[in-house]
Amino acid sequence: MTPDRVIDARGMRCPWPALRLARAMREAGEGMRLLILADDPIAPGEIAALADHHGWTVRPADQDHAFIVTK
Repeated sequence: MTPDRVIDARGMRCPWPALRLARAMREAGEGMRLLILADDPIAPGEIAALADHHGWTVRPADQDHAFIVTK
């Protein structure tokens, strides 16, 4: 599945990847899929917590340090 939008947060330290994801998800319509690239070791936990809080779905993408988030 092709994402509707890509967020490149590589090289950013937390909380910036999660903040960029939150902003993009606020702008995203229902059912949109976003690909976030985040290589900070803390990012997967931050992304998962944010998604859990908002009821979004997160799954690993086919590449390293990448996640698909669905609203």
